[in-house]
Amino acid sequence: MTTPRTEHLVLPGVLTAEQAAATVAGILAVQREDGAIPWFRGHHLDPWDHTEAAMALDAAGEHEAAERAYGWLARHQNEDGSWYAAYADGAHDEVTDRARESNFVAYIAVGVWHHYLSTGDDTFLDRMWPTVYAAVEWVLRLQQPGGQIGWRREDDGTATTDALLTGSSSVHHALRCALAIAEEREEPQPDWELAAGSLRHAIRRHPERFLDKDRYSMDWYYPVLGGALTGAEAKARIEADWDRFVVPGLGVRCVVPNPWVTGGESSELALALWVMGESDRALEILQSIQHLRDADSGLYWTGYVFDDDAIWPRELTTWTAGSLLLAVAALGGHDATCAVFGGDHLPAGLDPDCCG
Repeated sequence: MTTPRTEHLVLPGVLTAEQAAATVAGILAVQREDGAIPWFRGHHLDPWDHTEAAMALDAAGEHEAAERAYGWLARHQNEDGSWYAAYADGAHDEVTDRARESNFVAYIAVGVWHHYLSTGDDTFLDRMWPTVYAAVEWVLRLQQPGGQIGWRREDDGTATTDALLTGSSSVHHALRCALAIAEEREEPQPDWELAAGSLRHAIRRHPERFLDKDRYSMDWYYPVLGGALTGAEAKARIEADWDRFVVPGLGVRCVVPNPWVTGGESSELALALWVMGESDRALEILQSIQHLRDADSGLYWTGYVFDDDAIWPRELTTWTAGSLLLAVAALGGHDATCAVFGGDHLPAGLDPDCCG
């Protein structure tokens, strides 16, 4: 096992050592004994945000707590490989949304690969492989002929074939991590490679295959964060809508034209900027959202309505703190976080430009 280190979570104007420790403690305080990490106690757990918070714990060296979070997912995976969209306060037997969402289900591959790179624990990777495999297979049954991923399956089994660009971009990232896990285990998955390539091609070349959610900042930066757009393509996309979404000194709008900046979207944009090699702008974004920090808990408010000078909603979410910690960890050089989001050792899949 690796020796935990946390100096990479110290970032000027963002986190001091004491603040970083408080933020990590804030997430740990919300985590249940069974490993579940809801948004906050009394709210729901969804598998994507649960995983994001677990990844932040690994970035902070809290490997045992992160492993308990992945254990919760392994124990409560549905027989078909999925998880439900929402569980009340992280209670596996109190499901509040029985639909299953493709990007929620896929994201475990990102978390498991991050934990393995953080710890070097081969036993953990072996133990989690059946869970990851079943999740990926479930997700790929929602892939459409054009490569995009249908975003949801209802409780009665009905598939929603409409695809979301943000969700599909997140799935693209997850497929690459799943392929890295398969490669590490020497169990190649050529069908997954083809699926990843087809999905990347759809993201890069066929916006018409996705629902129009252009007003949402996630659709702006997620093709970059998920690794589908790189280099000049990534830079052009970010530059095109920078002034539309970024509010100087406050953060990133969740949706235009609403006067509402959010910590999660801001942190994810910072991480996408780091992926592009623009660490200075990433740092500026992270510094701009420190008005969302709650000094008592170390956690972060979800958002701020700047026209009304109002924190809204009044909730301190583990996933907002988690996304900020991961962005800080990348800027600070945390090896596993840099590898997972920077694309080191992640296969690209089939050349997307070979597809029609």
